[in-house]
Amino acid sequence: MPGRQAKAITPSALRSLLAFARRSSFPERDRVIILLSVRAGLRACEIARLEWAMVLDAKDRVGDTVAIHDAIAKKGSGRRVPIHDELRKALVALLRQTGPTGAVIRSARGGCMRPNSIVNWFVVLCRELQLTGCSSHSGRRTFITAAARNAHRAGCSLRDVQLLAGHRSIETTQRYIDGDSHGQRKLVALL
Repeated sequence: MPGRQAKAITPSALRSLLAFARRSSFPERDRVIILLSVRAGLRACEIARLEWAMVLDAKDRVGDTVAIHDAIAKKGSGRRVPIHDELRKALVALLRQTGPTGAVIRSARGGCMRPNSIVNWFVVLCRELQLTGCSSHSGRRTFITAAARNAHRAGCSLRDVQLLAGHRSIETTQRYIDGDSHGQRKLVALL
């Protein structure tokens, strides 16, 4: 349905997703897929096309940022996203298994996964966990909403969130951000 947005992932839903990944056939890979979405805000196409060279430093260690190259980003909107500590640990574990070359996320046969395969992987996962309204875009929505809500704490603005998301327009970023009625009541009470 056009205009329908994926639901954000709640903290309890994230715990369920990560628990599911631990029990999967590819626990390290599956954990990284989830965290690239939720902790780095990557799109399915970016997750599928991410190469180790975009994650590793000159010494083949997980670096400080994920460098999303224009070639793998939607509308050539490449960017650099700082790596969250939880994602770093997951990447280090996956790196030990795969080695420092090629695709970060690999299929069961060893080749890189396709963007549609990542989308379908999330469909199956969300259906299995009964996360109605969630999709491969839910992690990205969660990332952008959380970043917007916490930007002031880091001395950032909505423009910084826009850059992390790789959006050309601030209006696009704003559409991702969920409102919080409880927070709105607290804000009005402070006025």
